[in-house]
Amino acid sequence: MWLILGIIAIAATFINLYMYKAGKDYRLAMAAGLSFTALTLCSQYSLVSVWVKGEVWAALLDVVPTMEIWLWILTIISIGLNITPILLDSKNK
Repeated sequence: MWLILGIIAIAATFINLYMYKAGKDYRLAMAAGLSFTALTLCSQYSLVSVWVKGEVWAALLDVVPTMEIWLWILTIISIGLNITPILLDSKNK
């Protein structure tokens, strides 16, 4: 599930940037990009929760440390890309 949500978040982010570049209203796409980023994070957290409940310690030890780093990096990038049009609009005014 996290993969589907992540792909939708990436697509919404690119739609956001495209709509800004085309001069159209980008706010809905921005909200969708940020919302699907949040849903992706929740889905990842749920996956880790399933591993904890199932006591799958090998998966936790192997995946979670690397996953944590990438989730932070990708979330920061997503936030930055999604708010870029707002920052550019405020700079141009």
